[in-house]
Amino acid sequence: MGFEYELLQQQDSSERTQPPAGARRKGTKSSGGVAGSNLRFSFICLVISASLLIFLLGAYTDSFHPIIDGIAGKLGYHEKIYAVVIDAGSTGSRVLAFEFHHGYLDGRLVLDYELFEQSKPGLSAFAERPEDGAASIGKLLERAKTVVPQDKLSQTPLVLKATAGLRLLKPAQAEALLVACRRLFRTSGFLVNELAVEIMDGMDEGIFSWFTVNFLLGKLNGRNTVAALDLGGGSTQVTFAPKDVSQTPLYKDFMHRVPTFRSYVEVFTNSYLGAGLHAIRHAVFTHKAAENATKLASECVNPIIRDKLFRYGTGQYHISGKDNAKSTAENPVVDYELCASIVKQKLLPTIKPKPVTLKQHEISAFSYFFDRAIETGLVDPIQGGETTVGEFVSKSREVCADANADQPFMCVDLVFISTLLEEGYGLKAKTPLKLYKKIDGHEISWALGCAYNILTNRENAMKYK
Repeated sequence: MGFEYELLQQQDSSERTQPPAGARRKGTKSSGGVAGSNLRFSFICLVISASLLIFLLGAYTDSFHPIIDGIAGKLGYHEKIYAVVIDAGSTGSRVLAFEFHHGYLDGRLVLDYELFEQSKPGLSAFAERPEDGAASIGKLLERAKTVVPQDKLSQTPLVLKATAGLRLLKPAQAEALLVACRRLFRTSGFLVNELAVEIMDGMDEGIFSWFTVNFLLGKLNGRNTVAALDLGGGSTQVTFAPKDVSQTPLYKDFMHRVPTFRSYVEVFTNSYLGAGLHAIRHAVFTHKAAENATKLASECVNPIIRDKLFRYGTGQYHISGKDNAKSTAENPVVDYELCASIVKQKLLPTIKPKPVTLKQHEISAFSYFFDRAIETGLVDPIQGGETTVGEFVSKSREVCADANADQPFMCVDLVFISTLLEEGYGLKAKTPLKLYKKIDGHEISWALGCAYNILTNRENAMKYK
């Protein structure tokens, strides 16, 4: 960048009025002084302009990225990239079709749009009918094709990751379902490989959930990442970046390096199989019951409840409440302390290792944490919000004292969540919990982290071919 300077020409001496001899000029400088001052000012402007240019083009911060990127998008510089993920969960299957583009300045993946559709029951419910299970997934794939353009279909990776529901089936049943889905995928038109359909490791589930939350909150490149608590039907995941790994030797076997855009983060993650909401319900309802019994009575269900259907895996159960010493005909209630003692007995042995430093972090909780919070009025059903561990405990006591046939299993669910947070994770009553279903309109799901991982790994592999 250059600047041009002009010096004012002196006027002809005949056109100027000369001051009297010995008189002092006021408010004027010599032409040499003016030129020197202008040159110094111009040099300072040059340095400032150059610094700003370097800052903006070479070392801009995240706050400038959306502005520049938005302009580039309006000018048609964005090439769309797609990925489709099927989340085959224990209680339902979901398809998430993602539309990304590469950031104009730095090449990072930017999420533009996602489709979220779900169907029930989950894939595990088709254990005896694998082709029907695959057909339920096929309907979700048709919805994904409304997002991905036809000419992009063969370039768009498609994966199905099954979670705790299939992990809890007999191996032969789970494999039959996976084989049926692989046949479906081969004729789908999407880009698939031999690993496109599989049971996902619980570790990946936790890491991808953590990545999703921090990606959407814009915290991946900072030190203050948030902890992610994901509560599913068959398992629950805890993932966070410890403040000081050297103080937590118990975490040694549970630490994993997660790549981010510019670097990586060391995170603790663990999936507690059997500590999901439906898994604990099943454990509590079958407490001291005869083997293979399907008509069950539970201390954690209000005595007014009779023969409510509960499905778990391939089983169907009819659940009733039990009378107890604290309940009367006029005021039927659950014996809270008795219910809590059964929940602890079933839950706490599954929480190993205990995430003892989780309390040092800002915590984001979702999935069934969010669902139960909105269903009982703890947070706004649309926006989500913030509550505390203590408010979950108070709400559990309130619900267990209410004879509500419309929410027959809410008492056991809230006692479980309260016990998990307080005694399983070691959180204090005043610990704040931020509860989300969506952030900036995007679903909180491990699927986003999974899609990001697939696309970045694919692009890196192409670079080094």
